Parts: sequence; structure tokens; C-alpha cells
Amino acid sequence: MKLLRAANELLAFVIEVLALLALGWWGAHAAGWWLALLLPLAAAVLWGLFAAPKATFRVALPAVLAVKAVVFGGAVAALAGLHQPTLAWVFGVVAAANTAAATSARRP
Repeated sequence: MKLLRAANELLAFVIEVLALLALGWWGAHAAGWWLALLLPLAAAVLWGLFAAPKATFRVALPAVLAVKAVVFGGAVAALAGLHQPTLAWVFGVVAAANTAAATSARRP
């Protein structure tokens, strides 16, 4: 069970990094380098404040899930906006499944 949890946490990290990359990719295509830097930075700050395992502010689970929905949903929208519907669907499904598994594993 520990191995499964560790694998899910590794997958969660990979998904988080991919979300930042998708936001940056869309930003670069939409407005250039400044948005390519600003969007991932904003998402990372939001994540670090509220959703990270060692977040600055400890908030209730619904708030953590809302932050994850904003970041992951933004990544899905970014991929769709880049005319990558298959990537958008795959990313959305994997992110949702991973978040659900991580949330259920942490519940008492």
C-alpha cells in the first residue's frame, strides 16, 4: 500500500509540473514570454499558498480541491486553446483520477 501511495504522490508531482508547462505553453502562444512566465508563476504561488503538502495556509479540503480545480482546469483549458483536445482530455482525466485517489487516501 505504501508503494501505491508513493507512486500516486509521484504522479501528482508530475501532473503539477505538466500543468505549469501547459499554462506556460499557452501563455507563450497567446501573448509572448511575459504571459508564459506569469501564468505558471501565478499558479505555483496559488498552489504553494493553499494546496501544497506544506502549504503556507492550512485550509479546509474543499478549498484545497478548489485550488487544484483552478490550476488543473486552467491547464486543460490551455491545452484545448492550443488545439490539443486529446492532450486536454487525457490530462484532465489523469489529474482528476489522481486527485480523487490522493484525497481518498488521506481521509480518516
